[in-house]
Amino acid sequence: MSDSFTVTTHKSWFSRIGNSIGGVIVGLVLILVGIVLLFWNEGRAVQTALSLAEGKGIVVSVSSGSVDAANDGKLIHTSGPVTTTETLADPTFGITATGVRLERKAEMYQWVEKSETKTETKVGGGEESVTTYTYTREWVDHAVDSGAFKQPDGHRNPAMTYQGQRQQISKGALGAYTLDTPVLDLIYGSDALPVAADRLDAIKAAAGQTPRPLSIADGKIYMGFNASSPSVGDQRIGYELTPLSDISVVGKQAGSGFTAYQTIAGDSLLMVDRGVVTAEKMFADAESANTVLTWILRVVGIVVLIIAFSLIMAPLGVIGDVIPFVGRIVRMGTGLVAFALAVLTGSVVIAIAWFWYRPVLSLIILAVGVAITAAVLYLGRNRKAAAPAAPAAPATPA
Repeated sequence: MSDSFTVTTHKSWFSRIGNSIGGVIVGLVLILVGIVLLFWNEGRAVQTALSLAEGKGIVVSVSSGSVDAANDGKLIHTSGPVTTTETLADPTFGITATGVRLERKAEMYQWVEKSETKTETKVGGGEESVTTYTYTREWVDHAVDSGAFKQPDGHRNPAMTYQGQRQQISKGALGAYTLDTPVLDLIYGSDALPVAADRLDAIKAAAGQTPRPLSIADGKIYMGFNASSPSVGDQRIGYELTPLSDISVVGKQAGSGFTAYQTIAGDSLLMVDRGVVTAEKMFADAESANTVLTWILRVVGIVVLIIAFSLIMAPLGVIGDVIPFVGRIVRMGTGLVAFALAVLTGSVVIAIAWFWYRPVLSLIILAVGVAITAAVLYLGRNRKAAAPAAPAAPATPA
């Protein structure tokens, strides 16, 4: 069930002009941000690629059953099952488990505000905005501040009694090797840890007095009067466990443990994967991830530039809005121009960054391109020179 109300606001043409001029300044700043991001990203991509290539060329795969002192300081790769003598626990509810990491996921049923604004340009360039605020009750994993709502009355959220938390073992082992926090932090993947119904009495004893009664519903601890019909302020607490399983590690051997290996190219290498994975596969995956990240940041940089040029040209659209349909046409045009300028600027920045960070490769590509172009032009001219002359037209009898 939800409820809603609307708020209508008006903005004059002069106010819009002032805001758009302020947007020009923001646009100029964003151009600088986009250029710096694109240039930095190319350098980051090259450094990571060179670091991975360096690591791939020197990594040594070893057995996790014993530690060879001769490999101390070297980049090594090993695989095996994770073990530990520690037990993970959430004393608040008396939950214990054996694994790498235990996470408590806490949610509260509470009011959530959502808004939707529709704006219409009026003759003369002014704007009328109608904002609809909708209030729904939902399960949320953080406290929602109802005091910041547009209409807080009737939509008050109580304080969240229990928050999410994370417990992780301080030490583990991979065969003869010791696993410390830097490696343990990189072990990913978790599974739901259902709370058994027969644990309810122990959970109540550990929790002590609670604002609302406790029960078990769908493998989670429920704090409320009726799990099938929640009320605002009810909470449910579930758990996720990162289990003890096989992992593969690439890192610098430091005694019987692992630390990040500093490459000459600049990056530090410390990688962890779930399961028994070869060094070749781990490096290949890291190279793929670097390529994906490079393209994501390129797209982000271009989008920042599109926004920047759109803001710079925004006053033209506002001026055109004196006659609304003219403003829409102008805005479509400036949008296309902003897109073209962003792609052009981004491409130039990336090209310059390539020459800066990869001068040799860039010159080789340029030389190949020039050679291909020259060859095509040369062959084209030769074909024209070798083509037989067209036969002369027969003389027309008098």
